[in-house]
Amino acid sequence: MTQDVRKGILTKVYLVYLGVLLFGLAILGRAFYIQNFEKKELLDMAKKQEMKVFTIEAIRGNILSDDGTLLAVSVPIFELHMDLNADSLTDEVFKTGVDSLAICLAGLSPDKSPVQVKEKLWEARRNQERYFLIKRDVTYPELKKIRRFPIFRRGKYKGGLIVIPQWERELPYKSLARRIIGYEKGEGDNKVYVGLEGKFTKKLEGISGSRMMRRVGGSNWMPVDIESQIEPQNGLDIVTTIDIELQDMAEASLRRELIADSADHGCLVVMEVKTGYVKAMVNLGRTKKGSYEEVFNYAIGEANEPGSTFKLASFLVALDDGKVELNTPIQIGNGTVYFSGHKIEDSHHMGAGSLTAQQVFEKSSNVGTAKMIYNIYSSQPQTFIDGLYRLGLNRPLNLQIDGERSPYIKNTKSKYWSDLSLPWIAYGYEVSLAPIHLITLYNAIANNGKMVKPLFVKEILKNGDVVQKFNPVVLNPQVVSPSTVEKARIMMEGVVLRGTGTAINSPLYRIAGKTGTAQLAQNNRGYNQGTRNVKYKGSFVGFFPVNDPRFTMMVVIVDPRKGKYYGASVAAPVFREISDRLYAMQEDILFPFKKDTVNSLMPFAHAGMQSDLQEVYNALGYGVSKVNVRAEWTQVIPTENKIVLYPEAVSRNLMPDVSGMGIRDALFILEQKGLNVVVNGRGSVVNQSVKPGTLVNKGMTVVLDLQGPVTKAKTQT
Repeated sequence: MTQDVRKGILTKVYLVYLGVLLFGLAILGRAFYIQNFEKKELLDMAKKQEMKVFTIEAIRGNILSDDGTLLAVSVPIFELHMDLNADSLTDEVFKTGVDSLAICLAGLSPDKSPVQVKEKLWEARRNQERYFLIKRDVTYPELKKIRRFPIFRRGKYKGGLIVIPQWERELPYKSLARRIIGYEKGEGDNKVYVGLEGKFTKKLEGISGSRMMRRVGGSNWMPVDIESQIEPQNGLDIVTTIDIELQDMAEASLRRELIADSADHGCLVVMEVKTGYVKAMVNLGRTKKGSYEEVFNYAIGEANEPGSTFKLASFLVALDDGKVELNTPIQIGNGTVYFSGHKIEDSHHMGAGSLTAQQVFEKSSNVGTAKMIYNIYSSQPQTFIDGLYRLGLNRPLNLQIDGERSPYIKNTKSKYWSDLSLPWIAYGYEVSLAPIHLITLYNAIANNGKMVKPLFVKEILKNGDVVQKFNPVVLNPQVVSPSTVEKARIMMEGVVLRGTGTAINSPLYRIAGKTGTAQLAQNNRGYNQGTRNVKYKGSFVGFFPVNDPRFTMMVVIVDPRKGKYYGASVAAPVFREISDRLYAMQEDILFPFKKDTVNSLMPFAHAGMQSDLQEVYNALGYGVSKVNVRAEWTQVIPTENKIVLYPEAVSRNLMPDVSGMGIRDALFILEQKGLNVVVNGRGSVVNQSVKPGTLVNKGMTVVLDLQGPVTKAKTQT
């Protein structure tokens, strides 16, 4: 190879190297330029092209009362955007309608003028924004109005309006039954539901769908193809056992008593005897502001020493074991007894000497109850504990709602068992029960010994059809023998007729129950912290009417601070108020006699004053039997050989049934209650605008529709 040839080859190699070097330097230079001068622009472009799959939440199912009234519902809330670069949104269309659109949109935002809105729209148009925010938190009525705005009225695709649906949970009755219905707590991954919302959340939440979205700048995303999205499957509806009218009445009654007593908190539970359906449950606690709200589910979540309401369990064990009879004498002495140096005494004087077992229960003697159980079971205390366990008082109920506190009744193997345990447990101390556990036991006595589980939900619906039904659950078909049930009912009715509950005895129907008053232990500081710091819990639990029990109810008032604290003083009056209203609402209870106004030979008259009706029937020569001689207003029940005047329940705070009455009697009753009466027509009342049994207030207007001739009494043969 010659020198010239070699030199030529090297020159070419150097040129190639130089070219590669220059090309590499160009790449590095370009990279440097992009990194420092075009980075932001390119990243913005990348973000605009970013695609992501978003979850579409299903519509959460509704929660309904027993009659289908909405208790919790998901309300649609919309977020509105505008695609200002839509193909069909031409310059001509935009210029023609933007002024009018700006005026309309300005009406949605009082802080912005039409000029400001117009400037924003033009700016978004120039920037070719495809997801310009119009408004958040738009209700459906507002959305219907906005769809008719200029440009938007062109339709879903031609007007550029983008509607993103969202859902918010709403309680139509606000705080009413809030702890049972439940609500959302926390945010994001920490979001949880309480109450029925939590227990049935899998049924309520449904199955989510999905939607492909494209980033259109910042944190804004725009649907890519709405037609191809996977639609969610909405949640199921649950039908509760709650009677919303009863719940409202119960809450108002409990709230009034809590305010009057300046109590810390309280609860109220109403159960249907046969089914175990919880018809009302109220939990009210005092807030820092001094008002009473549903802040905690005390009825199922607060377990402590029940006091005298537990005595029923003690008597059931002793009666069922055949160790005592109602007439068994029990020595109470002067109302004081000592066990291992510790004193147990009665809260009020009952006389010296002895009482029968029935009287011990009716008068709620702590001494009598403790001595009775101690004398029977001191040699074998576990036998007594086993008897309590047979009643199911040591087992949780596994309710359809979360938060149940497990009951606790110690046994003789516990390291905390002492010589005091047996007598103390006998009258409701050294045990821990929530109100729901006690009312379940009392309900079993009302139900002839059959213990049923408290139920809060009776059906689950899908598109209105029942997909799951919750029938009554029998926990124990016979907690004690039928004879023991009968004895217990005699004692419980005796409490109201002769014992600590006489203040709520009703002349219209029979009540059976038990008062309870308990000192509350204050953590490890004991019960007595000086006379000013003693805390009490007053309660009353029972059922009615005794001859055909329909409802069992328990009322608990905790830490009343206005001087009265006995269960008979603070809890029993609430029980009576609600039982009166329930009684007035049950027509088959109110009128147990079948009225035959067609075939009866007896003359029939509508309700009226008892004295007037008796005078008329006596003048006609018919025998009259009065169920309650003190009743002022009565219904007429014709029978084969006499007229029965049955008390017409006219409660002070409830709307009476005036149907069939002449206008004079109807006006007299309603105006006595302070109601304003509007009358349509002439004759007898055929319709009233306020349903009988509804809570009424002074000044409320009631419309009466009258029809037919005015007749004070009409005879039908």
